Amino acid sequence: MIKVYPDLESLSRAAATLVVEQANLAVAARGRFSVALSGGNTPKQTYELLAQKPCKDQAPWQEMHIFWGDERCVPLADPRSNARMAKEAWLDHVPIPAEQIHCLDCAQAPAAAARQYEAGLRQFFAGRPPRLDLVLLGLGDNGHTASLFPGTPVLKETERWAAAVYVAEQDMYRVTLTSPFINQAAQVVFLVAGEAKAGVLREILHGPRDPERLPAQLIEPQGSETVWLTDLGAASQVMAAKSYTA
Repeated sequence: MIKVYPDLESLSRAAATLVVEQANLAVAARGRFSVALSGGNTPKQTYELLAQKPCKDQAPWQEMHIFWGDERCVPLADPRSNARMAKEAWLDHVPIPAEQIHCLDCAQAPAAAARQYEAGLRQFFAGRPPRLDLVLLGLGDNGHTASLFPGTPVLKETERWAAAVYVAEQDMYRVTLTSPFINQAAQVVFLVAGEAKAGVLREILHGPRDPERLPAQLIEPQGSETVWLTDLGAASQVMAAKSYTA
């Protein structure tokens, strides 16, 4: 399902509303809400809106558990940290209990950090299906999502929930949730903005299947349809402007 909005602001408002709605539904059904966050520039405005009214007054903060889809292996204080961005834009401004914000600790070796994060997830889901209520994802102009980068070994992972990956073009290790774990989520939502993403979005949605080159094609949730929230620029090559949902 693709929903197209006029600009990043309206896309972000729709995404923030969706997070609040899914949180309330999950808490009503299961007593808690679990979400994995995306890094990058696109979701920042969504996070800022979640820290403001009306969202701030509508979400069940005490029952929310925050995870990350991926993290750069840098200290939390580093400007490149996905957790730092989310905390500054959103999490530091709402009353989620600190122990329910599950940052990915990359201070140790990347492989050890991935094992630790997976162990935490397994503990969180002990006795329950390993199904996050919501996963927010971005899309890179090279077709990557989370830290599932083209041509990396993690694309072939079938068992682990989290894995370390070295991204050569960035000369950096990252830790990512794997596609098999993401695909167990109850809902997966991509946030994609900007005309620079138009070509790769068209390829992912309508081109040949080639997940080694376009890893976002690996994301195929088992229990629901993937939702793509885009602006007009990003969607310009996949649908006519007259089809957008404002």
